[in-house]
Amino acid sequence: MSESALSLAKQLSELLLLEFEALKVQDLDKFEALQPGKNELLTGLSQLCPSAEDLQSLPEFEDLKVLLVDCRDLHRRNAVLIERKLDTIRGTLHSLHTGESGSPVEVYDRLGQVARFSKGRGYQDI
Repeated sequence: MSESALSLAKQLSELLLLEFEALKVQDLDKFEALQPGKNELLTGLSQLCPSAEDLQSLPEFEDLKVLLVDCRDLHRRNAVLIERKLDTIRGTLHSLHTGESGSPVEVYDRLGQVARFSKGRGYQDI
């Protein structure tokens, strides 16, 4: 059981590295293509892995525990990268959405000059 789990954990680690590379270059098609394989590996690991207590206490599972911690860290790194990219996109969308509404309104007066008015002044006051 431990050897099978160790093999799956190694495959998961390699897949998480590929996932990170796809995220870095924004290859979302490749990232999406990796997801079913990742889910299969996680399902297999959940069925084969010993209990958390055994992982912590039994020395024969030390290699597996180290590899699973590495996979957790790789997954977290990928999640941080995704979150940063989403924050950037949200910020860009926010600035595009509110960019024009925050600026003062420009209109032309009777002489063709740009006249600025603030809220509260109407058309008749120009």
